[in-house]
Amino acid sequence: MEKNMTRSKGKRLSLYVKDYVVFDLETTGLNPLQDTIIEISGIKVRNNQPTEEFSTLVNPGMPIPSAASRINGITDKMVEGAPGLGTALGGFLDFIGTDILVGHNIHTFDTNFLCDGVQRELNKGVKNDYIDTFYMARSCLPQLGHYKLTDVAAYFGIATEGAHRALCDCNMNQKCYEKLGVLWEEKSKKSLMDEAVCPECGCLLVKRRGKYGDFFGCSGFPLCRYTKKI
Repeated sequence: MEKNMTRSKGKRLSLYVKDYVVFDLETTGLNPLQDTIIEISGIKVRNNQPTEEFSTLVNPGMPIPSAASRINGITDKMVEGAPGLGTALGGFLDFIGTDILVGHNIHTFDTNFLCDGVQRELNKGVKNDYIDTFYMARSCLPQLGHYKLTDVAAYFGIATEGAHRALCDCNMNQKCYEKLGVLWEEKSKKSLMDEAVCPECGCLLVKRRGKYGDFFGCSGFPLCRYTKKI
């Protein structure tokens, strides 16, 4: 993506829904301005149940760095016959439609690669709102301390074999999201009883400690910066 290109992106939501698409990407590196997608996977969920899968390797048109292959196991030979990025992204957009997207650490990683790739290859924006289970886990499981997808899965007793391949991570994250959803709804009910709901965006207010004492801050931060004195 050109440095002056504006990223077209949906909003990060803080809620639990029953219909969504959980997705994951594997890439050649960490920088969407320099690196590219080499695998895209998604699982469509309706009423909490997986109903359909999408998964494809992507030929990046360049050698895959050995550092990336060591993490995800994807090699140049594996992507030789795979579609190019534009074709893969077009198929993925058809798959997700207007659904809310769910993923782990997607706010700062996957959605950036997705939006930049779609803009560059298809000259479109991706307006789908999304839910990041990293933030959900941090809110619902403060005792963990570490919030990689495998950490959250291990906490819930969910198998972590095959981590760092996109479809495996989707399966793992879908199960984690449903477990987190139970905790989230319990927390939401308690917050409603405590009137700890953001009046500006509807997200939960979380008790925090600041320089001048305790306060309620919106869990939608940084998109929403509402605060309330305790």
